[in-house]
Amino acid sequence: MKFERFEDVPVWKDGVKLTVEVFKLTEDKRFCFKGDIANQIQRASLSISNNIAEGFERGTTPELITFLYYARGSAGEVRSILAVIEQMPVFNDLRSQISDLKLQVESISRQIRGWTNILQNTKIQGQRHLNDSSRRAYEQEKDRREFQEILKKHWQPNRD
Repeated sequence: MKFERFEDVPVWKDGVKLTVEVFKLTEDKRFCFKGDIANQIQRASLSISNNIAEGFERGTTPELITFLYYARGSAGEVRSILAVIEQMPVFNDLRSQISDLKLQVESISRQIRGWTNILQNTKIQGQRHLNDSSRRAYEQEKDRREFQEILKKHWQPNRD
């Protein structure tokens, strides 16, 4: 599937939802007395969607891949901070929320990994490198692959 805007990318949307939930969690007054942990997890969660957006807007596949790795690194940072918070007795009653956030961020990491795997195996170098000729070649290749799939589904060899 081709996305025209980063706002349409499902993993970007999930990153935004995660950030909203992290900000809700860290509104709890107990975070005020735990150093900079609230600010750190807020910034790390926000970095996920921001890096996806920045990489998308850069216009090249290699740069998008780089920023997706940054986003995945931020997701790892969020998981690490959640693991620390989970071990702090003062937050015992938030374990369910923390667990839910960990599941969300793990899903985001998997989505980013899957997207980068796809991008690393594509010949498309990004919008910045597209011209009329390369667009036509890409569309022809896509049409060829789709036609081959149709043939595979509908062609049955003679079994006699």
